[in-house]
Amino acid sequence: MAPPRGGVAGRQPMGTRAGAANWKAARAAAVVMECPARAAGPESRGRGRRRRSWAELLAGRAGRQRRSPGREQKKLQDAAVRLLSSRRDVGGLLLEIGGPGPVFLGEDGPAGGPEPRARAWGALVGSALQEEACRLGLPVGLLSARMVAAGVVRICAGAAELLDDEQRESLTSLLQLARRLVESGNFSRHGFCGALWEHQESLPLEVVWHLHAQDVVSLQELLALYPNTQAMVAWVFQNLCRLCEQMEESGSSTKIARAVLTGFMRVFVSVGFCDSPELRKHVEPEKMVQVSLDVLRRMLTFGLDVAADSTPEDSLAHKAVSCWFSLFCGRTFCGMISTDALASFAKHTLTQTLTYKPELTVSDAVERQREWSFARTHPLLNTLYRRLMAMLSAEELLGSVQETLESQEVNWQCVLGCVSALVVCLPKARQLLGDWVARLMARAFETYHLDSMVIAFLVVRQAALEGPALFPSYGEWFKASFGSSRGYHGSSKKALIFLFKFLSDLVPFEAPRCLQVHILHPPLVPDKYRSLLSDYISLAKTRLADLKFSIENMGLYEDLTSTGDIAEPQSQAAQDVTKAVAVFEHTGKIPVTVMEASIFRRSYYVSHFLPALLTPRVLPKAPDSRMALIDALRRADKIPSSLYANYCHGCRAAGERLPEGAAAGRRTEPVCAEEPLESLQAALSKLRACMADPSQYDAVSAQVAVVSDRLSIAWARREDDSVAEVMKIQLSILDPRLEPHEQKIVDLLLMSFCQNLMAASSFAPPERQGPWATLFVRTLCGRTLLPAVLTRLCQLLRHQGPSLSAPHVLGLAALAAHLGESRAVLPEVEMGGVPASNLPVPEFFNGLLTCSTSESLLFCLRFCTAAISYSLCRFSSQSCDTLYSCLSPGLIKKFQFTVFRLLPESRVPVPLEDTAGLPWSALRPPAPWQRAALSLWRQSGFQELLKEQQLHLTYRDWLQLELQVQPETDALSDPERLDFHQWAIYQHYLPAPSALGGCDGDLEVACALLVNVLMDFYQSTGIAEHSQSHALVFGGRTGNRDLLSRLQEMAVDLELQPGPSTPHGHAPARGHFLIGVFRRRLHSLGSSWDVADRLRREQELLMCKRVLLRLPPSILVGNFQAQQPIPLACEEFFHLVNSDLRNFCCHGGALTQDMTLHFFRGLFRACAHSRDPALMANLTLTECQAKCPILLTSALMWWSSLEPVLCDQWRKSFQDPLPQELRQLQEVQQFASNFLSPGPTSSPPSPAWLSAAALHLAITQVGEDDIGSLLKKVGWETQEELLVPFFFFSLLGLLSSHLTPNGIANSLRALGVSAEILACLQQRGIPWLGLFQWTDAETGLGRLLFRTAPEQYTRLLPLAFYSLLPYFKEATREAVFLRVAVDMYLKLVQLFVAGDTGTVGTLTHRSLELKDQDHPVQVVTRARRFLLQLIPQCPEESFTAVAELLADRGDCDPELSMALRGRQQAAPEPDLYQQPRLS
Repeated sequence: MAPPRGGVAGRQPMGTRAGAANWKAARAAAVVMECPARAAGPESRGRGRRRRSWAELLAGRAGRQRRSPGREQKKLQDAAVRLLSSRRDVGGLLLEIGGPGPVFLGEDGPAGGPEPRARAWGALVGSALQEEACRLGLPVGLLSARMVAAGVVRICAGAAELLDDEQRESLTSLLQLARRLVESGNFSRHGFCGALWEHQESLPLEVVWHLHAQDVVSLQELLALYPNTQAMVAWVFQNLCRLCEQMEESGSSTKIARAVLTGFMRVFVSVGFCDSPELRKHVEPEKMVQVSLDVLRRMLTFGLDVAADSTPEDSLAHKAVSCWFSLFCGRTFCGMISTDALASFAKHTLTQTLTYKPELTVSDAVERQREWSFARTHPLLNTLYRRLMAMLSAEELLGSVQETLESQEVNWQCVLGCVSALVVCLPKARQLLGDWVARLMARAFETYHLDSMVIAFLVVRQAALEGPALFPSYGEWFKASFGSSRGYHGSSKKALIFLFKFLSDLVPFEAPRCLQVHILHPPLVPDKYRSLLSDYISLAKTRLADLKFSIENMGLYEDLTSTGDIAEPQSQAAQDVTKAVAVFEHTGKIPVTVMEASIFRRSYYVSHFLPALLTPRVLPKAPDSRMALIDALRRADKIPSSLYANYCHGCRAAGERLPEGAAAGRRTEPVCAEEPLESLQAALSKLRACMADPSQYDAVSAQVAVVSDRLSIAWARREDDSVAEVMKIQLSILDPRLEPHEQKIVDLLLMSFCQNLMAASSFAPPERQGPWATLFVRTLCGRTLLPAVLTRLCQLLRHQGPSLSAPHVLGLAALAAHLGESRAVLPEVEMGGVPASNLPVPEFFNGLLTCSTSESLLFCLRFCTAAISYSLCRFSSQSCDTLYSCLSPGLIKKFQFTVFRLLPESRVPVPLEDTAGLPWSALRPPAPWQRAALSLWRQSGFQELLKEQQLHLTYRDWLQLELQVQPETDALSDPERLDFHQWAIYQHYLPAPSALGGCDGDLEVACALLVNVLMDFYQSTGIAEHSQSHALVFGGRTGNRDLLSRLQEMAVDLELQPGPSTPHGHAPARGHFLIGVFRRRLHSLGSSWDVADRLRREQELLMCKRVLLRLPPSILVGNFQAQQPIPLACEEFFHLVNSDLRNFCCHGGALTQDMTLHFFRGLFRACAHSRDPALMANLTLTECQAKCPILLTSALMWWSSLEPVLCDQWRKSFQDPLPQELRQLQEVQQFASNFLSPGPTSSPPSPAWLSAAALHLAITQVGEDDIGSLLKKVGWETQEELLVPFFFFSLLGLLSSHLTPNGIANSLRALGVSAEILACLQQRGIPWLGLFQWTDAETGLGRLLFRTAPEQYTRLLPLAFYSLLPYFKEATREAVFLRVAVDMYLKLVQLFVAGDTGTVGTLTHRSLELKDQDHPVQVVTRARRFLLQLIPQCPEESFTAVAELLADRGDCDPELSMALRGRQQAAPEPDLYQQPRLS
């Protein structure tokens, strides 16, 4: 491109752009001054050609000298000087420097760069200026300063607060030259400032900043040299305001505007608050300090004025203040100002804020304090407080507030707003404010300093406005401070007077809620000073009455810790009704609070509570809890009949007016609820915007407080909301329900938390996200909101968990961790339908996670991974106790369980990942959960955590979780599940030490633990919820089927292990160790005959029996011994039968068939390992006959089905005849069969009691009616030893007919059998009364027979005795008869007195079915009448043992006792009579 024709340089081409690129271009055409006419002839102007600039001329010259720049450089400079001397217009020259296109002196410049060229320019211009100064007789510095000032003014002509791009480029080039002039000493700063201030009105603030930034003249010097200080302060203030107003609208110039504002802020703070050495170099440093302070003060005052006037947010003033306050942060100062100076500035600003327009009095503060909470404070003030908190520590800030309060008059609204900001934004504020208040109170009562008292009360009330999650309520503080003898006022009478004088002075200004607190929780006052308290209470009640509030009309469940207004009685009554109905629904009883109110607060109860409860409505078809409560109150005579009649009439009328198709009891949500809900949603959206912008993190705490305020409004609009203090949260885990309005609010909160967490995690890991999550969760912990939140979490996690997205899982897991962080202040959760349901919040979350299906297993893995990872990251810098409180040990164990189960890689030991942090980022979608879980598992930090004993997944824990898995919906296939079980049991837990939850290599320990866990699982109510049949318990629903197979495998492995021989001098084993396990479990249940205990014990026994039947039968006969043959170690099993199985698992006085067969199968299997099987069987059955005879009587009962099986098995196994003891069972069974046949009867085989048992069973099974003729077939003269056992078994049959279902027809026949046998006994004079005196402690035949009967039957022997009362003949004349009869009567009475409802109830029911048989009560009455008639007829020797009988049971029947003792006085000495013994 060729330059224009003409000019000094001729037509030489311009230099290349490569050399020109190093110079900043300026817009010369807009600012060039017209040169004098003599600089160019008229001919040149007349030709219409453009004059070439100085740059073009030099560029052309440089082009011609390009080949020899070194040689021609001096000539070029001399020519330039001559040209400058001829033009004389130095001002135009200065402006041309910034013309379009840089000066080009060569291909690489004078020295190859812009700095040398700038110096060359400075030298050229300096030379020209010196000549011009000499010509004009002026100092060169002053001339250059004036010319640069004129250039600056010309460039800025028409500019607003900010320059445009072209002006900024021109100014930059000009200031570069000015800086070179300064460096060369050819520039006067003082003259420049004076020349510049002459054009102040057209001078933008940006120009002043550029002068400072490019080191032409400092801002301190420029401002200090302004002649009028106040005018200069006003000019800076106005320009700063205008610049702040246009901050949002400046577009691309935003960065420049912020840089200008930031620069001014730095200068003002550094000058005003630090002793800068640089400041002393300039003129009047004291003036500059004052200027800085004045500007900062005016800007702060402007901001406070805007906040006080509640200026709209879209106004320019609001934007300006918001922009200025945003500069109060660390980014503004960036370490350029010392920490001390920054702290001084913050304290100074805080003091000015607190003392801004101190017009409000203390009474104003007391009266209007509730309007000054954090959420209601102007956002600009909250922003200012938060910025100052970032510059100061909590202690420094609170100290500054204290100092200001003690030394100056303050604006109470600003002070209390600052207190609220402290509470909301600083986690340490609760403790700091509490300590400060305590010091103020101590000082107040030590020196009777009223100001300290005022400050303390105002601060406490203000902090309490932010909610109990941040600071204790005023009511709690007042009770703690004055409710005990250790209170501040307890030191003296003077202190009491001081307190009540202060409280009385506050009464005219107090809020009703505070007066309620003072009245209902008054200070503790000694009796002699009660008048002080009475006077105050009277005054406070009068004030409440003036305010239209009454203590008598307080709600039953009203919360004094609430900071809101007192509800109207009608509204409060509705809340009381809702709470009372909820309590009644849970307990089934009228709430104690309601009953007390019906007596002690009858005015409120009748006038407000009952009308609210009895509001007419359309009654539902099925009675609800409200109807049930009304009915209960009516039955308790707590509802006036007229009021109830009006209620019934109103309900009928409401039903008649019900529109067609409307549902009874259906609720509609109020339309007015939408407005606060939208306000809450807007606040949550703004919070999310703050979370998404890292630069606004300091505003998060304030916005959370706004959310809390909006939430309180939205939640309070619910009509059925109760504000009562919740000591325990009750919810149904099986069917959690929420009202639609409640669910909508809770969903908004949970969704917001999840979104905020994802937004925050995109910028920083949890440990660097600040306290936002803790503050947010505190808003969810309100007394009435928390139950709704937990109910919704139950719905989501328990019932919808697998369908939740990854962000939801992450958010809810973090929420669970933070709720656990607050567990100390949260109530327990009572989960309906779950055992041990009173759980802290972390355990509640653990209870929501199930491991029954593949979907629930995967969800459990996801949730646990997220919760553990978040907690380890978030609380990594805190103590282990904090981490343990956040996470439930059960949740950590479930994570281990799911990792083992779903990730086979975790079963193989691998090197741990020794990383500094946990992979929180790996959890964020779309990362796979399995990889994140495995990464967490391999973290060294997590493995260190698992070394805590309470967190390690033990063998028991693993079994309990594995039992919950349903095989049909398991994530593992059957082979995979088998492999997993084999690994877990034999490779992982069996060899593991017991300290780590293992078995120390002991298979017996593993087997016993598995049995215990199986039994616990069967007994849990969780099974009962899902299963009503025994089949489901053992096979269908859960994974117990497979674990039962593992138990069988382990039992077989133990059986195959070679048993050790009994060491010399040691007792042989008494049975298999598993029998001992069952016995210990039963022993732990106790032996009470209470119905509930009996049912638990019976259920436990049923489970024991079922497990035993699925184990190898050899379990029953103990371990095999090396020395054979010896009797098998069956004592443990015998003891189990005698103590438990015979009482609960019997059928008509015998063990069940399956248990009996299982015993004989175990016996035959043990005999197979013996060298002499027959001898082994005989010895064992002989032992059984002596120690556990019920096994033999049970075998006789089931002999018809047992005999073929036993005979066939023995023959195939041993090919020998049956052992003698088994043949004996055959013989007694044959004897019983012959007894029923028409032919003659052979003599009964021995033992006689076994033959008697067989005979009784045969008669019972055949159902023969002609018992007498059958009994005559036996030669009783020779078989008397058979008759007493036979009578005993007949009595058992009689009792069994009463207790067994469908035994109506058998009862009379059983009674006839017993009567016939009794007749035989009496005819032959065989002693039989001793049978009713036998106990289990007897020896011989009595003990043996008692062990064949359940304890329930032996306890009912008195009933059998008196059932045979009509058949007593000669026996009544025996001396021992009275003693036995009295003993049986007293035991019979005790059955009723002791409340044995099971036995008595069964007998009563049976007697009603048997019309011909007496009711049990009639039996008692008849027995009593019989004894009273018998006593006078008995000989004197019959009364010798009466005293012993009446010693501890005489009170059962006082009349009978008196009759017995009356006859006993004439009785002979006891040693003269010897009671006959029956054998």
